[in-house]
Amino acid sequence: MIAFFDASALIYLLEGREPFAGRVRAELAAIERAHAGVRAAVSRLTWLECRVGPMTANDAAALARFDAFFTRPDLLWVELSRDVVELAAAVRVRHGLRTPDALQAASCLQLGPQHVLLTGDTAFQRLQGLNVSVLA
Repeated sequence: MIAFFDASALIYLLEGREPFAGRVRAELAAIERAHAGVRAAVSRLTWLECRVGPMTANDAAALARFDAFFTRPDLLWVELSRDVVELAAAVRVRHGLRTPDALQAASCLQLGPQHVLLTGDTAFQRLQGLNVSVLA
């Protein structure tokens, strides 16, 4: 099982603001109980979106927390390949998601239907076949 982090879920977790951080931790614990050896995955878009806030605020400590997560050796990266972008275009057309959300959905879908997208955004629930856990 792979837990794909949308930027909102990772921001909730690493910024530690409650109740959101607790929801992410609880969901990860539930997934781990059901599927031992859960792996984390992100896209380059997740990476970009998580870094913007700390960079804008000139918050070196927050940026270091995110960078520590993104340099984990066990982290899976879903690159924004031609296949991902093509699938994102189809998702955008069929489901009316904004481009960033369509790219995130396509990134998770590339991993396979059994994996879960962790997010704070309910818009992802419109996609049948995408296993979504809304944390907000």
